[in-house]
Amino acid sequence: MINPVQTGLDIFEKTCPKKFKGSRVGLLVHPASVNKKMEHAVGLFLKSGKIKLNAIFGPQHGFRGETQDNMVEWKGFRDKKTGIPVYSLYGHTRKPEAEMLKNIDVLAIDLQDVGSRYYTFIWTMELCMQACLENRKSVVILDRPNPIGGKIIEGPVLDTTYTSFVGQRPLPIRHGMTVGEIADYLKNKFYPSLDLHVIKMQGWKRKMWFNETALPWVMPSPNMPTPDTAIVYPGMCLLEGTNLSEGRGTTRPFEIFGAPFIEPDRLVKKLKEFKLAGVIFRPMYFLPAFQKHAGKLCGGAQIHITDRDKFKPFKTGVAILKAVHDIYPKQFKWKQPPYEYETEKMPIDILAGTDRLRKDIGKGESLKNMEVWWTEELRAFEKTRRQYLIY
Repeated sequence: MINPVQTGLDIFEKTCPKKFKGSRVGLLVHPASVNKKMEHAVGLFLKSGKIKLNAIFGPQHGFRGETQDNMVEWKGFRDKKTGIPVYSLYGHTRKPEAEMLKNIDVLAIDLQDVGSRYYTFIWTMELCMQACLENRKSVVILDRPNPIGGKIIEGPVLDTTYTSFVGQRPLPIRHGMTVGEIADYLKNKFYPSLDLHVIKMQGWKRKMWFNETALPWVMPSPNMPTPDTAIVYPGMCLLEGTNLSEGRGTTRPFEIFGAPFIEPDRLVKKLKEFKLAGVIFRPMYFLPAFQKHAGKLCGGAQIHITDRDKFKPFKTGVAILKAVHDIYPKQFKWKQPPYEYETEKMPIDILAGTDRLRKDIGKGESLKNMEVWWTEELRAFEKTRRQYLIY
């Protein structure tokens, strides 16, 4: 029997914390900020009768999730139904301005994350924490599950030389933490005087995958259609730093990948040489409807996970980059800036959080040797991470 998990939003519905009662509240949310009945946090806050909802904030892809493609800014508006102002935190600013916060006492944050350092919602949360500290506002996190579990971590820890909106603080790419735990880490490391409260989940265990929570999956962003997408994302998002399609413009983004110059069978044969655990690559062709190589026939593969407990998404993503680089050295290219508001550093470097990955692939370093150095970084970070785990 699946153990029912209660999110921070579910707990708020049952017991409104003292921090909220009588307060003027702002709410940072997206389409996945729902309870088990698919009721959105905005509606639940409005009908609670215990607080006054004065402002709504939305991250990348919009409060309503309408900006389909990547790196598309959106403008704030006034909600027609409630009359409440909706502020964009992915437009002319990514950090709330004092004017946006003037009519609130508490900023509540209810965001479904996907467990990868490059997914920008946690960095929007950090910028909100900064702004609330500067403007003497409290922050309340309504915690949610990490959909790919909370036990396994993988990939390089961010070198702060490569700080960007896809990584503002030292975290590994697959961080194995909840939004609430990351907020606690950020507060203690960087914002010790911030008034922060985390409304903890009930029933969530670190070993759980999302389908074991009995919670409904709502796309937190348009190209994260299923929990399966979240499982591959820690590795496949690396393809955004190349001229390879990461499957945007298909019905299985981040699971389908390729490029017009790739011959699928040749690529899959090369990938089999890595003997990657828990995954099978199926050779295929596809025609992206938009984004990279839109309207062009691409050769590539689809990732089929056979054992998610053994599958290493970041290692798999690196293996794909290495395989394509080695087979097609003239056609394979690293994407040039700008990327996610960074105009100088290479996109692959800010995604990886280091330039070592790009350089190692370029000089033909083995996948085994590359895994050694990022695993050493993980061992060091695990000591820090352990202090902030609340489940």
